[in-house]
Order: sequence, then C-alpha cells, then structure tokens
Amino acid sequence: MRIGELSRETGVAVPTIKFYVREGLLPAGRLTSPNQASYDEGHVRRLRLIRGLIDVGGLSVATVREVLTAVDAPGGSVHKVLGAAHDAITPVPIGRPEALPEARRRVAELIRRRGWRAGADHPAAEAMAVALAAFQDLGQGAFVEVLDEYAEACERVADADLAYVGRHADVEELVESVVVATVLGDAVLSALRRLAHVDRSARRYEERRGGRPAAGEGAGESEGATEGGADPS
Repeated sequence: MRIGELSRETGVAVPTIKFYVREGLLPAGRLTSPNQASYDEGHVRRLRLIRGLIDVGGLSVATVREVLTAVDAPGGSVHKVLGAAHDAITPVPIGRPEALPEARRRVAELIRRRGWRAGADHPAAEAMAVALAAFQDLGQGAFVEVLDEYAEACERVADADLAYVGRHADVEELVESVVVATVLGDAVLSALRRLAHVDRSARRYEERRGGRPAAGEGAGESEGATEGGADPS
C-alpha cells in the first residue's frame, strides 16, 4: 500500500507518519520508484503500537523509541528482553526529598520480604521510593502499612499479565504484548482502581450515613438472632 492508504488504514496523518519514519519509530517503506514507497501490514501494526503508547500510554517520542528498540532487539533470553522493555517504560524519578533514604530502605525491605527477584537498584524500586518519600513529606507516612497488601495484589496482576502475553510463542510478539499490557494495562488498572474506589466508598460511607452498616460490619451479629435479640436455641 502507498502512504496515503497507510494513513487511511491507521487514522494517522501522512505528515505524522513521515515524522515517525524520520525519528526511527517506523521503518521506511520499500522504495518502488524514486518518489514512491510501499508499506505493508507490518507498518500498520507498528503504527497502531506507536499510537497506543503515545496516545493512551502517554509516553514521549523519545521513550517510545527506547521501547521499540527493546522490542526489536534480536536474540537474548525472553526475561532479559522483557526487562529491557520494562526499564524503558519505567518513569525516571523526579526530585530528591529528605525522606528518600528511609523510603529506599523500606522498598529494599519490601523486596526482600516478598522474595522478589528484582533488585533494590531497579528503576521501578527508585520510582517507588520517591513516591513513598513524597507520602512522608505530606504527612502520610502511614501509607507504608498497606504496602504488602498492594504488593500481593500486584503479584496477582503480574501473573495475569504474563499469562495473557504468554499466549505468544514468538519473542517479538511476546515482548510487544508485554509492553502493551504494561503501558495500556496501567491505564486500565488505574481506571479499575477508581471504579473500585467509588464502589467501596459508597458501601463504606453512604450506607453508614443512611443508617445501614457498612459492607462487612455487623453482618455476623444479625445472623442467627431472632427479633428482639433472643437466642433461637
């Protein structure tokens, strides 16, 4: 297909396609004449991946280039290739608050406690330490008390992610899928978390305000009791 057809197929404007080619995000088309190039389904797929990473994932062009470099890297174990892809999409921490050393210690302790194989020097560990330090600076240091519950939930999410991407036997497709699942999955996970917050907040506070017990409160007390509180036995 020509570039105009590629544009119509993907919804990406021709000047944007040319920009992606110049930036090394999209392979150039196969020249069919001095002024014409031909594109195929591989270009369609790559363009959709680029738009997903930029439009939904919110990644910069420079970060997308790093991600695609990891996706296209030949050879190497699946674990190492996936690690390179993950490193490329992990946000770089910003700022160095005073609480950072203690936050780093807590992150390292969490990693040891969970038996995770990621090192405390992993970019994601540093990003987490910066976030915990910010919690501390805002007077919300008690957030660390729920870290293990968060970690347990994230282990289940990671298992689900890898079960999904594990359907692909081809390494390139597998890496591409895990990048998509991580970047776009973060958007889905964030939306799901907000929806769950709305539900749980309504159950906990709206029902309580209306005179009914919040979910999980008082249920055991009412079961098995007769009217007036007499023991049925």
